[in-house]
Amino acid sequence: MKRKHLYQQFELCVSEMEHWNERPLIYQFFEIVQIIEGEGIRIVNEHKFPYKKDNLFLFTPLDCRGFESSTPTRFCSIRFSTVFLEQYKSKEEKEKVIQRLKQLENIFIHHNNFEQVMIKRDADCQMISSLIGNIINEYNDKQSYYDENLQHLVTLVLNIISRNVSRKEITVLNTKFTEPLVNKILVYLHQHIYCPEKLRIKNLADQFNLSPNYVSEYFKKLTNDSLHCYITKYKMNLISQRLIYSEYSLAQVAAEFGFTDESHLSRQFKKHMGIAPSEFRKHKEH
Repeated sequence: MKRKHLYQQFELCVSEMEHWNERPLIYQFFEIVQIIEGEGIRIVNEHKFPYKKDNLFLFTPLDCRGFESSTPTRFCSIRFSTVFLEQYKSKEEKEKVIQRLKQLENIFIHHNNFEQVMIKRDADCQMISSLIGNIINEYNDKQSYYDENLQHLVTLVLNIISRNVSRKEITVLNTKFTEPLVNKILVYLHQHIYCPEKLRIKNLADQFNLSPNYVSEYFKKLTNDSLHCYITKYKMNLISQRLIYSEYSLAQVAAEFGFTDESHLSRQFKKHMGIAPSEFRKHKEH
């Protein structure tokens, strides 16, 4: 089964279902899907279930998901990593976010990840629809502080989902969930992408109690992507975001991501993106 990674901390798309022709895939991140229009079949971990307009689904990392539409279907997909929700927060707030995600992951893996999210109150349904509309606007407009606003809006959606799940379900299931090691490695890579020395094989082996000779093999086996390739793609996507949405100089971007200097950054960016970073920035400005 093919796997798909998130090379940015947050992605959003509103599209027609036929654009999902690659699926089903195993995605290595959280995904909230709202069906805007249409009906069909939803595939979750090789099981098939119906979907219709206004259904809301939460998929967790390592879920294999896909869709087969029977009528023209339009959807909104919100994809995010754990790191995205931890940004700009204090240590105590981060711990609350992590606990909330574990509860949601626990619930959807062991209980109702074959069903739509059952939002019990009409007011909550309306609030989620409104929040998703705001998320779409913030993501498309990208005004000042849009990334922080996205984080808060997604957190609000998750809070509403959480309060529609009974405390009994959470209590019973909390003892059963163990986060896959590959997810912990992915989160670690995202958190330390700015520190090249922490991404070295030996450090990863020590961090996750693996043999240095096995780290790369394990990562490739679980993600279908080499460790070096994944880190490079993720880093280049982050650098692209800096070039588009910040006023950082190339020297500042190079320093932030651990390149020796601006020339080193330019060579690596052009090698992997096919264009020099200065030209990439100019092109995106027009």
